[in-house]
Amino acid sequence: MTSRIAVGAALGAVLFVVGAALADDTPKLTELSPNGADACFGRVYDAAHLKAHPKQKVARIFFYYGHDPVSRPNEEPSTFGGAAYDGFLTTTVRGTKKPEWAAGWCNRQSEDGKSGPIHCGMECDRTLALLKVDDKGRLIVSNVQPDVYLDAGAEEELGTAQYNKQALGSEDDNFRLDPMPAATCKAEFARIDPIDPALGAPLRERLQPDQAFCYGRDYDAAHLKSHPDQVTQSIRVFRGPVELASYASGGDVANWPDGADIAVSVTTRLKTGKVTQTYSCQGEADQWRCAASSKMSDFACDVSQKEIFLKRGVNGTMMLANPNSALAIVDLCSKAADGKTKSDDKVYRLNPMPQSACAP
Repeated sequence: MTSRIAVGAALGAVLFVVGAALADDTPKLTELSPNGADACFGRVYDAAHLKAHPKQKVARIFFYYGHDPVSRPNEEPSTFGGAAYDGFLTTTVRGTKKPEWAAGWCNRQSEDGKSGPIHCGMECDRTLALLKVDDKGRLIVSNVQPDVYLDAGAEEELGTAQYNKQALGSEDDNFRLDPMPAATCKAEFARIDPIDPALGAPLRERLQPDQAFCYGRDYDAAHLKSHPDQVTQSIRVFRGPVELASYASGGDVANWPDGADIAVSVTTRLKTGKVTQTYSCQGEADQWRCAASSKMSDFACDVSQKEIFLKRGVNGTMMLANPNSALAIVDLCSKAADGKTKSDDKVYRLNPMPQSACAP
């Protein structure tokens, strides 16, 4: 169903659909929201209804019109605009606990945008739903496609059996939803990706554009003995005077952390001593995706395809992932750096340290 690839232990690349705030110049749909506030409609079907409609998979359905109820503060720049989504649909099918969701933009199907039926469109000229409010204020949601949560061409890609398993049922359309408090929809959408309060604020808020920082870890003999494949003895991730000056000269604070340089220093069990590599980062969903850079590094080859990922950890820690040999524990220019990392040097939990711990 909806493609929301979670970042696991390797903190791999994330696909994340972000709906922007309701655009100020979007014609307001007063039948959905007479006072201009965010509007919520929903329905939870009881056992009797579901028994009488065996081809209906949807057990819970909610439609939200207004500002994005799904995304929460993350690592993308605060000015990230997206596609001005203002319609959000979420459903939970029988036998599952987690909802699926999709977003689109809703307007009347007319040139002036002030008359005609309400059509909610999605990317690639797809339809999210058609909307109509009945004389009792209930929202009629129709033309919901079975593949609303699937990628275009999913039936051919998945095969008929798997497609039918993941798609909505033949009776999952023409829903009649009751008006509900906005908080009810927000609570329903919050079930999609519950927030872990132990993670705290995103890195882009913890770490400011003009702020130096130092995170790291030193591994003792006992740890290294229990992890014989780990070559890292100590690791530091930092922004110091050089990185701050680089950002100050060309960075766009409004798009922080995009363009932020960080340095990573590693001391290994090998004879290479301490190796330092610079990475240029950008915010992506709940992580910083950082590509290796030739600036201020110990390597001169084109290493831009080598990436690491930074993510907030619990209790003020920082997670660093090196899923593709992108950490300078070996010469990133050599063939030995190709392919997946084949050691314990993949994921690091780093603690905040004084800046002096990251001094050259």
